[in-house]
Amino acid sequence: MNSRGSTNRLSSTSNFRSRMSFLMLSMFSTMAALYVAGRLWLDSENRVYLIQELDRRTGQGRSAISVDDTLKIITCREQQKRLTALQMELGKASQEGFVSKHLLDNNEKDSKKKLLAVIGVSTNFGNKKNRDAIRKAWMPTGPARKKLEEEKGIVIRFVIGRSLNRGDSSDRAIDDESRNSDDFIILNDHVESPQEQSKKTKSFFAYAVEHWDAEFYAKVNDNVYVNLDAIGAVLTSYLDKPRAYIGCMKSGEVFSQSEQKWYEPEWWKFGDGKSYFRHASGEIFAISKALAQFISINRSILRSYAHDDVSAGSWFIGLDVKYVDEGKFCCSSWSSGSVCAAA
Repeated sequence: MNSRGSTNRLSSTSNFRSRMSFLMLSMFSTMAALYVAGRLWLDSENRVYLIQELDRRTGQGRSAISVDDTLKIITCREQQKRLTALQMELGKASQEGFVSKHLLDNNEKDSKKKLLAVIGVSTNFGNKKNRDAIRKAWMPTGPARKKLEEEKGIVIRFVIGRSLNRGDSSDRAIDDESRNSDDFIILNDHVESPQEQSKKTKSFFAYAVEHWDAEFYAKVNDNVYVNLDAIGAVLTSYLDKPRAYIGCMKSGEVFSQSEQKWYEPEWWKFGDGKSYFRHASGEIFAISKALAQFISINRSILRSYAHDDVSAGSWFIGLDVKYVDEGKFCCSSWSSGSVCAAA
């Protein structure tokens, strides 16, 4: 009797231990599965976050990247947009006879001739006389300006920021002039000030490359007269230079005394010799699309100095850029074949 009872108790104990082992194993397996699934989900979330963060930073210009990498990012984004559009069109194909009007419109748009240049004429609130003189002298208005854009691929706009006292009489006057002439780029995020000219030039290039697809982007002062045929011919001759920086190149002294006209507050950054690096004169200079895209993407971290021509030159140091010292961009005197003349 005792022997049989002992055997039953041992058997029950063994079965209980087996069931407990199985239960523990099942719980462990379940927890392991949940852990792996959680890690996979977390990894996927991290990847999405990193992709979004990279996209946000590059989109806002917070990542200093090379011109070539910049172009790769832009190309990938353009391809992604086209792919998304095609996927949407595929869903509508059965309702549109398998030929999408939207795709036909896109093909027609893509077939349009690429612009040669976008020219921004930097102006300010007190220079309406200069703008009117330019409109009469070399900048077409109305249908003639539209014809220039369509036939020669040259877009011209005055570039101005906003008043420190937003919405005051200066702002209203520019808004009225812009409505009448339709020839302004108004930089709403830029406060118009002589001390902020470098930032204004940077904002212009960023705005222009985001709104127009052109081979070149040029900045001109509003006291300069431009020969459009000459500038078109000069820029066309450099179409084979994908990273061209074209202008009347100079260097010159860095002025360290505050009472001097061309005083540079950060003069000490230019070394003991106090001489500027090579850069184009600010009266007029042009850059290729790749450089304008570089400015657009990295604008939040590109340094601005006291003068916009020096600032622009500093943005290209260290890049694989073709410096073109073009004598026809020197505006001190008007000569045969010259692009410009200073007033």
